[in-house]
Amino acid sequence: MLEIREAGLYCAAGDFYIDPIAPVERAVITHAHSDHAVPGGRHYLTAREGEALLSARLEDGASIQTAGYGESLRMGDVAVSLHPAGHILGSAQVRLERNGEVWAVSGDYKLAPDPTCTPFEPVRCHTFVTESTFALPIFRWADSRDTIRAIEAWWRENQEAGKASLLFVYPVGKAQRILHEIDASIGSILCHPAVARINEIYRGQGIALPLASESGDSARALILAPPSAMGSSRTRRYAPASTAMASGWMRIRGPRRRRALDRGFVLSDHADWPELLHAIGATGAEDIWVAHGFRAPLARWLNEQGKRAQTIDLPAPEADAE
Repeated sequence: MLEIREAGLYCAAGDFYIDPIAPVERAVITHAHSDHAVPGGRHYLTAREGEALLSARLEDGASIQTAGYGESLRMGDVAVSLHPAGHILGSAQVRLERNGEVWAVSGDYKLAPDPTCTPFEPVRCHTFVTESTFALPIFRWADSRDTIRAIEAWWRENQEAGKASLLFVYPVGKAQRILHEIDASIGSILCHPAVARINEIYRGQGIALPLASESGDSARALILAPPSAMGSSRTRRYAPASTAMASGWMRIRGPRRRRALDRGFVLSDHADWPELLHAIGATGAEDIWVAHGFRAPLARWLNEQGKRAQTIDLPAPEADAE
């Protein structure tokens, strides 16, 4: 059903790519993160909930077709439908069916509760293409509500010390998840323009977020900024500030130490090890393609459990500018 070409996963029977890394004629997009949605293509298909985010990512005038979750479309000889992935607003898995054979491409996904997007739904299939970003047993997430409470406690501690709280966080999805759940009564919130721009898109989709300005008095404030802004003139002006990052990579010491952060909060929009195993099992797939991350350990574990798993080497996208 799928093959790997220079631009990524290609379905010849439907003549389209899934999350290509270069402009193509037809692309099915799982979500609007820049390593999955590349501008310059001719036609795009995405989940209806993700249209506004994808439109903001692409060039003006891009041809975007949308489908509701579970709605089946015909593309060539293939029936294509999109199903919730639980990753960010509008994220989707891609289901492909032809002559009774069903494949599902996960994109990025998580099973943890997140009120800012539609929850993950397993797709029954014969072959499942899964991500493996955090596919090691060390990666196990605590309840996200406990992590949010820890961020709030850190914010209060910094207020007592007369410092701002500078939290580096991915600006598309992660920032909005935190803003939706944080106790905004603790103090003022500032957002880097990259975060503020996406906040408006989420609000336009009916996701409640606290008011946050792009500038103002940073003393005692919580400030959300993308990791790319670390050390920039904009973030340096917030001093004195305690710095932290919210990411699944904070589960291990190296990333936090290299960035010289004061704190690290483990919060990911990807599945952890137990969630990956649960999600793969729920598909009923006997054949699994493992992409994007710690591929070999996951494939080896699945093969030991009697599955037919193989790693696939997809073309690497350009580094995310955010």
